[in-house]
Amino acid sequence: MSASEFDSGLAPAAIADRGSRWLHRFAWFTAIATLLLICSGGMVTSKGVGLAVPDWPTTFGYNMFRFPISKWVGGIFFEHTHRLIASIVGFLTIVLAIWIWRVDHRRWLRNLGFAALGAVILQGVLGGLRVTLLKDEIGVFHALLAQAFLGMVIVITLATSSRLWRRLSRNSSLPARVRALCRVVICTTIVIYLQLGLGATMRHQHRDLSILDFPLAYGKLIPDTSPAKVAEINTWRDARAMSDVTPFHIWLQMTHRFVAAVIAAGVIASLFLARRTGGDAGMVSRFADFWFLLLAFQIALGAWVIWSNKAADIATAHVAVGATMFALGVSLSAICLRLLRDRELSASPRQAPVSMEIPVS
Repeated sequence: MSASEFDSGLAPAAIADRGSRWLHRFAWFTAIATLLLICSGGMVTSKGVGLAVPDWPTTFGYNMFRFPISKWVGGIFFEHTHRLIASIVGFLTIVLAIWIWRVDHRRWLRNLGFAALGAVILQGVLGGLRVTLLKDEIGVFHALLAQAFLGMVIVITLATSSRLWRRLSRNSSLPARVRALCRVVICTTIVIYLQLGLGATMRHQHRDLSILDFPLAYGKLIPDTSPAKVAEINTWRDARAMSDVTPFHIWLQMTHRFVAAVIAAGVIASLFLARRTGGDAGMVSRFADFWFLLLAFQIALGAWVIWSNKAADIATAHVAVGATMFALGVSLSAICLRLLRDRELSASPRQAPVSMEIPVS
C-alpha cells in the first residue's frame, strides 16, 4: 500500500476492489472493441472488398501502421481500417491477459484470458491466410473464431464484475426450474453460434442472395430446386447481371431461415422461463427481455437484407445484431450456470463437525 493510500485510510480490500473495477472496465472496453471489429469485418465482406489490399502483413508494401492516409480510398479504406482495429484488439487482449494473470487468483479465469490471447493470435493468422491463399473456407473459420473470441471476452467481463458475480454467488433460493432455463439458454446460444456460421458461409460462398423474396422463396414456402427450375431462375438472374445459383445455395439460405425459427422459439422459451425464476434472479429476466428485443430487430433486419438485395449497411447491421445476440446468450448462459452451481452447492448436505472433546473423569 502506498503512503497516500495509507494516509487516506483505504483498506487493502477496498484497494483491491477498486483495481477489480478498473479491470472490469477494461474488459468491457475490449468487448466493445471486439464487437466493432466484427462489424468492420462484416462491412468488408458485405462490400466484397476483402482483397482490396492484396498483401499481408504489409499494406501495398508499407508498414501497416505507416500506410498514408491519403491512400485510404474506396475498398482499401474498409479493409485497412479492419486491419488496424484488429491490431488494437490484439493489443488490448495482451494487456487483458497479463492484467488478469497478475491480479486475479482464479485459475479458470487466468486460463480463459490466455485462451483469448491465443484465439486473437490465431485470428490474425487466419485473416492473413485468407488474403494470401484466396480461400473462402478460411473466411468462414475466420468469422466463427471472431464470434468465439467475443464469447470469451464476454465471460471475462462478467467474471471481473465484482458486484454482479458476487451477487450471483450469494443466491441460494432459486426455484428448481432454473435448471430448465439453463438448458434452454445454452442450447439456444449454441444454435445462434451455428447460425452465425451459416451466415458466414452464405456471405463467403455467393456474391448475390440466392433467394430474393421473403417470407416466401421464389413464391413458395418450400422452393422448387429441380434442374429445370434452377435453369429458369438463372436465366432470370442472368438478365439482371446477377450471379447464378445452385440448389446448394438455395437450400443454404433456406436452412438459415429454418434455424432462425428455432432460435426464435428458444429465445421466447427463455423469456417465459426467466420470468418464472423469481427470487434474486430478476437480472436473468431483464437479460431475457433484451434478448427478445434483439430477436425481433434481427428478424426485421434479415427481411430487410433480402428486400434490399443485401445492401452493405443493412447486412452489416444484421451481422452486428447477430453478434450481440450471441454475446447476450453467452452472458445468460454464464449467469445461469453460476446460479445453478451455487444452488446445487447450497442444497448439498454438509458434514457435521467432528467433536474433539476429551472426557474428563
